[in-house]
Amino acid sequence: MSEPLSGATRVHYIVGDPIAQVKSPAGVSQAFHDRGHNAYVMPAHVAPAQLADWLDGVSLAQNVDGVIVTVPHKFASFGLCATTSERAAFLHTVNTMRRNPDGSWHGDMFDGLGFVSAMQDNGCQPAGKKALLVGAGGAGSAIAHALVVAGVSSLAIHDPDAARRSTLVERLASLGKCPVTQGSADPTGYDIVLNASPVGMQASDPIPVDADKLQAAMFVGCVITAPAITPLVAAARAKGCQTMTGAHMFGRVRDLMVDFLLEQ
Repeated sequence: MSEPLSGATRVHYIVGDPIAQVKSPAGVSQAFHDRGHNAYVMPAHVAPAQLADWLDGVSLAQNVDGVIVTVPHKFASFGLCATTSERAAFLHTVNTMRRNPDGSWHGDMFDGLGFVSAMQDNGCQPAGKKALLVGAGGAGSAIAHALVVAGVSSLAIHDPDAARRSTLVERLASLGKCPVTQGSADPTGYDIVLNASPVGMQASDPIPVDADKLQAAMFVGCVITAPAITPLVAAARAKGCQTMTGAHMFGRVRDLMVDFLLEQ
């Protein structure tokens, strides 16, 4: 049951550019209400050049408790936080911010942890597995870090932006937890094949890996929520693979964000 909107309502924002496509305001607001918390999430369409000024402005409102961050602001928002988790500090990116007692912002990043939790929900334990990840952006970086922390035996990262890919590979390899290398679109030899790129959102997009080389023993996942079943996931299911969708990830990330935002 939803809480009535009133002067006592606590306000949270989700900020992005664009923002019309996001579904999370309703879902996160309902999660607040399910926990007996009178709070709503409002969408904010903010261009990158105005992000810092926008945050300064909304920070003046004493009933604004949190900000959920989506594309393309996850890296920039890290620099607007006074404090962050160790995970966010390693990644230099945040997807959720809550107030510190002094009114400044504390950030964390849950895309990776949520994705790995959703993998486990869908029958895939990443520990000891060889993984291929497509995408080294904000979500991809977080997922790559979470996979390494979860104990994959090796991780290969594929991204058309060579500099971004190489930087992520080098930083993750420096942790010394497992071999981290440059990957390709060829999934041959991997136990886990994951797409953390936007490839698949448009009907004209190619499948981000060579789907003909998928094998039934592979676990295949995708971060994209619309379409609900991407061509990659559809191709994997046709091969007999276990799969997970972006909706599975979002459900887990939402719960982690709400826990964080309600933590005192």
